[in-house]
Amino acid sequence: MLLHQHSGRWQLGLALSLLTALLWGIMPNVLSIALQAVDTYTLTWFRFLSSFLLLSSYLGIRRVLRGPSPVMNGNKGVAALAHLRGGQGLLLILAILGVGLDYPLYLQGMARTSPANAEVVIQLAPVLMSLGAILIFKERYTRQQWMGVAILTTGFSLFFREQLTALFAGSSQYFVGSVLVMLAAVAWSIYALAQKQLLQVLPSELIMLVIYGACAVLYTPTAQFQQLVGLSPLYIATLIASGLSTLISYGAFAEALAHWEASKISAIQSLTPVITLSSAWVLARLLPTVIPPEPLNRLGLAGTALVIGGSVIIALGNRLQWVPDGSDDQP
Repeated sequence: MLLHQHSGRWQLGLALSLLTALLWGIMPNVLSIALQAVDTYTLTWFRFLSSFLLLSSYLGIRRVLRGPSPVMNGNKGVAALAHLRGGQGLLLILAILGVGLDYPLYLQGMARTSPANAEVVIQLAPVLMSLGAILIFKERYTRQQWMGVAILTTGFSLFFREQLTALFAGSSQYFVGSVLVMLAAVAWSIYALAQKQLLQVLPSELIMLVIYGACAVLYTPTAQFQQLVGLSPLYIATLIASGLSTLISYGAFAEALAHWEASKISAIQSLTPVITLSSAWVLARLLPTVIPPEPLNRLGLAGTALVIGGSVIIALGNRLQWVPDGSDDQP
């Protein structure tokens, strides 16, 4: 099987990766509010269904306004699903299962810990994706980028010093929650690597449409529909935000994989815990009775600077090209 090769449009890949990191960084706090009104499986079902309906509507409107869409027509359209070979079909199943397991595992883990602490543990996901990209897609890091990894790791150790202490000294429920988030990270990395290879034969919009639709069907029996009745405006807003963020963030991530290396994208995703804690700080002041404050001391601020600096070095530093392909216009 041919390995997927990115387009080389690294500027677009960087912009999409930053958008993904921003939305994924804000989302844990939004989800923690939504979980006060609905359970994990109902929220998961709602996110998948709303994303499927919104993406279907978008593709339908685009088809009307701009004519036939490559998602619906051509060699890489819906018809391509019927012609997937065995290995490609397995990759699509892995992508569906990866996302389908990631969502509820992460929510259950976050419910037992906190949004900020869940983001500490979920950073295993981009690390696994980066390692997978290096092993499977033959990506390479330069010496400067490995230095960026060291800087980023040091930054996280400072940024989450108190959270990591609580992780290893906390209650059994805290430990169970952390293990669930670790499993979510493994599931997500499997999805990400499968998604990248599927881009060889399917457009990103079609892949996500299939994933959303399949997962919505899978979780329909687990949804408690009565929980969605009589919700306050705050909880309705968080549900709508969760659906929109799921659609936009995963769409941006899937498209970023088409234009940039997975190892560099994973470095940008390492910024999400910083965004999570920052947004928690803002929400705790806007909604003090809903979101408890997360303390950030001088060590945390120093760690923030190192995390951002390390991510920039990894994402923008020069490195060897894909093997065995030629050059592109990356920095």
